[in-house]
Amino acid sequence: MTSVLIVDDHPSFRASARAILEAEGFDVVGEAQDGRTAEEEIERLHPDVVLLDVQLPDTDGFEICRDCLARNGYNPQIVLVSSRDAADYGELIARSGARGFIAKAELSGEALAALVE
Repeated sequence: MTSVLIVDDHPSFRASARAILEAEGFDVVGEAQDGRTAEEEIERLHPDVVLLDVQLPDTDGFEICRDCLARNGYNPQIVLVSSRDAADYGELIARSGARGFIAKAELSGEALAALVE
């Protein structure tokens, strides 16, 4: 079973993402509401996948991707999410090192599995 950490500053999105992913066979092992907490939880939980909001109150998902890729040793697969469309971010997604991008309105277990499995 694929373990997932959900990182988003909106509790309602974290709750709905958890429900969707758990119903489709993912093991949601934790949640974080900002970049600092995300970094701590990535180190503590070692999830297989980090579902990471692009816009967080203290940083952005692109910075967290860079930090994860620069880390020696454990590196989770990162999938970026946003309420905005991928086209709004242009090349930032491609250069981020993330496995891909899913618009929040299109989040499903199938969409996530297509990027990480």
